[in-house]
Amino acid sequence: MATRQRIDKTKSIPCGISPEMTARIEAYAEALVAAAPSIGSHGLTNDAFWKAGIFRSAVEKIRGSNAASMSDKKGFIADMLGTLKLSGRITDFDFTGAGDRHDYQVVLNGGKVSIIEAKGCLDGNNTTVYTRPANADEFVIWSLCQNPGADPKHNLWSGVHTRLGGKIIAEKERVDALIVWDQLCGGPGRPCPKLATGRGIELNGQKIPPPCIYLFPRTIPDPRNNTAPAVWQLHEVGLASALVEEFGGNADDVTEVHIEARMNGANVERKTTLKRGGAVIVESGWTELKRASR
Repeated sequence: MATRQRIDKTKSIPCGISPEMTARIEAYAEALVAAAPSIGSHGLTNDAFWKAGIFRSAVEKIRGSNAASMSDKKGFIADMLGTLKLSGRITDFDFTGAGDRHDYQVVLNGGKVSIIEAKGCLDGNNTTVYTRPANADEFVIWSLCQNPGADPKHNLWSGVHTRLGGKIIAEKERVDALIVWDQLCGGPGRPCPKLATGRGIELNGQKIPPPCIYLFPRTIPDPRNNTAPAVWQLHEVGLASALVEEFGGNADDVTEVHIEARMNGANVERKTTLKRGGAVIVESGWTELKRASR
């Protein structure tokens, strides 16, 4: 039987949504619901308005529009990669999202190719929609959570353990590293403790903290033949290493994602352990893999 998880998500990532932002969002949401029937020219009574589902439909439409927009994500990634190119830490990069499943192709110094798949807040099913391309010397997922009300501590663990870990084992789709970093990092709604210690750089009039890097196993965890594979080291993942160096990062910004797999009767189980500086910071229990393992 799978063991109960022992998880303290507060340690999985340094930042989190500020209590002040949470309070403002909750207060505004209550005010918005109260005022909803009086907004617009629908001509319905309060009771008819709620029965018609107009409010819920409008919220879903707005959510869909926000989720579909990639302009802010592309802009942030392009700015960061452009900085690396100008400083000579990478050779070149191209946006490839219009014609491929992935979003950016980066040529590292030395000629290796790093492929970037841009994702949102990691707690949605879209996190597992990716295919590692054949030309990737390294494959990196870059999480840009554009929702100011989302909590990175929840999203990070959900993405790493529940979604990415499961897909890596079941579908044999290796991920080398995860970058968690976007334009909201260090802002008033998502304060970053790295900036409080004077780290980061000034870019386009904004103080940018170093990225959070999560290094994944070098090979696919397999319950029979590769139960606890070793994790990449930072210097072995060229793009991650370049970002840490360029933006004033250090060992505290790098977390190892150890994924173990085992058989428990007919079931495949996995265990995820996050380590930083050699110390365990978050650990799950053994969790049954719900999807079929190939």
